[in-house]
Parts: sequence; structure tokens; C-alpha cells
Amino acid sequence: MAIERTLSIIKPDATSRNLIGKIISRFEDNNLKVVAAKLIQLDQAKAGGFYAEHDGKPFFRTLIEYMTSAPVLVQVLEGESAIAKNRELMGATNPQDAAPGTIRADFAESIDANAVHGSDSESSAYGDKLFLRARRNC
Repeated sequence: MAIERTLSIIKPDATSRNLIGKIISRFEDNNLKVVAAKLIQLDQAKAGGFYAEHDGKPFFRTLIEYMTSAPVLVQVLEGESAIAKNRELMGATNPQDAAPGTIRADFAESIDANAVHGSDSESSAYGDKLFLRARRNC
């Protein structure tokens, strides 16, 4: 298996409830190493740029308001099959559909406030990291 890097964001609902340590422990307990991390406050321009693929969709404005409501922890995870492992640890986007023991099943408040973001493919992981690095966020 290949060593990969992937982007992970601990979202405002989780940071505001002091869940950063518990979530990072999930990654580390499953052999994902945090190789870079920074706690940041996204502004509307950065959040809008990051989620540009959703611009024009009915939920876009709410998503941007949520992502700018409190700090987020932007981190790069590294490990064997890091992208797939991170996706598995996060669980389904909707916490009601997430398997027991996943981050979203245990910590998410709703489908909108679902605790974490993770890249869903190698190309999006590269794009996510490139976008944030270009803005000196991580």
C-alpha cells in the first residue's frame, strides 16, 4: 500500500465543542500521522474559494456562514492509504447514516455540522492542499 497525504479539516461545530484532541486521537490511533496543522479562522472569501464547486447551490450561503462561524483546524494526514482510511474514519456525510464508532456518528450534530471534512480522492486531496497552501493556511 502507498503512503499518501490527505487534507482533513476539523469543522467549527467540533472546534467550538473542544473535540479537536478526541478527533486527532482517532486519526493517530489508526496510524494516520498529523504532519502539518494550523488552527485558523476562515473568512468568507477563503471559505467561498475552498467550496467553490458548490457555488450556486441552495446550501452554499449557509455552508459559508457555518465554516466562518468559529475556527477550523486544517491538517494534513499521512499514512498508508490515508485518503481511504480518513474517509472510513469520518463516516458518512450524514451522521444518521454513519457507522457506529466513526467520527461523524460520535461527534457530528447534523448533516450540516458534521464535525470534519476530508478529501475524497487523490486529485481532490492535492487540490485541497494546494488551495490552502497557496493561502498560507497550512
